[in-house]
Amino acid sequence: MDKRDYPSFICHCRRVPDRSDYGSPTASARGDAVAEAAEVDPIPEWFSHFLNDRQTRKPSVHTMKAYRQDFVAIATLVTGDPARLGVADITKDAMRTAFAAYAQDHEAASIRRCWSTWNVLCTFLYTGELLAANPMQLVGRPKLAKPLPKALPRTAVEALLETVAQDQVSQRQIDWAERDLALILTALLAGLRADELRQADVGDIRTTDDGSAIIHVKGKGGKERSVPIEAELLSVIEAYLDSRAIRFPGDTKRKADGVGSALSRWPARSPLFVGRDGERITRGTLQSRIKRAFKRGGPDAQPVPGALVHGLRHTYATELASSEVSVYTLMKLLGHESMTTSQRYVTAAGTETRSAAARNGLYVLIPSGEKYADRESRRDQDP
Repeated sequence: MDKRDYPSFICHCRRVPDRSDYGSPTASARGDAVAEAAEVDPIPEWFSHFLNDRQTRKPSVHTMKAYRQDFVAIATLVTGDPARLGVADITKDAMRTAFAAYAQDHEAASIRRCWSTWNVLCTFLYTGELLAANPMQLVGRPKLAKPLPKALPRTAVEALLETVAQDQVSQRQIDWAERDLALILTALLAGLRADELRQADVGDIRTTDDGSAIIHVKGKGGKERSVPIEAELLSVIEAYLDSRAIRFPGDTKRKADGVGSALSRWPARSPLFVGRDGERITRGTLQSRIKRAFKRGGPDAQPVPGALVHGLRHTYATELASSEVSVYTLMKLLGHESMTTSQRYVTAAGTETRSAAARNGLYVLIPSGEKYADRESRRDQDP
């Protein structure tokens, strides 16, 4: 990331007043959780064994929820009642018929995810000798085009940060400009995913002797990585933590003095980003704050379609790719399993193809400006 351009916004947005946060109260969050639990469909015991098996692999909460949703959707189409589905009901014809019905009102991406869930489930049943064969290999699934990742243009980033800066004069009790700025800039300058922002703890940030820091990221699939950040971003995070100490003085560890005091006053396991109740920020609050910033940013601040928070990560990766960072380094910073995924950002940036195309030796045949002018002059003088 070009640190010559963004710090001007960072410095401009640092000093903002103490505000309340836009978040969900603890009671409301608990109520939603209870309501959601009450709406869970009953499932057969053998599927519970499958979920237990997957849980030992430490998937995300969203993955576990997707397993259950996909099972219920297809099982309902097969028997009408998910709890009544038996292993013997899982046949090639039953799966084909159910997925054909499912495909009528679902997008290709949803169909592929559901197919993947059932393929993993049937493999589990086959390995446990409960199913004679995995019928999913005989069930079709749509192919998905893989569009190149899209980044925010520089004008959109500028408009987004300017919008957050305007909250310094906001009288709304639900605005917390320091936190929103720290969230957006951490995604833009460290490339964290939404869940990585949510799961980050204060102790995950380790300062270095030169005033910068390293964020220890608990990434997707339990994969961890370390992302360096510059002093400008660290300063924004510390300003946010200072404002948080004013809101929640009882949550601090001790009164800190000296350099790095904003980090040292908080317990290492304290959530880095919190809501107005002082608890770890929820996914809904994170989405709503960034969505609000884009909306207030006007026509110049349009989010990446289908990637509200993730579009900030795309922007981080594309900026690095445009700066000709190696694919291997990009893979390490982004926490990708494969360099193929990281290569897509390099392709989207176009730096490799442009550099390669510029090496075409035939460019020397194009006349320079002076030669071209002389040639045109001689042509005009010919009778």
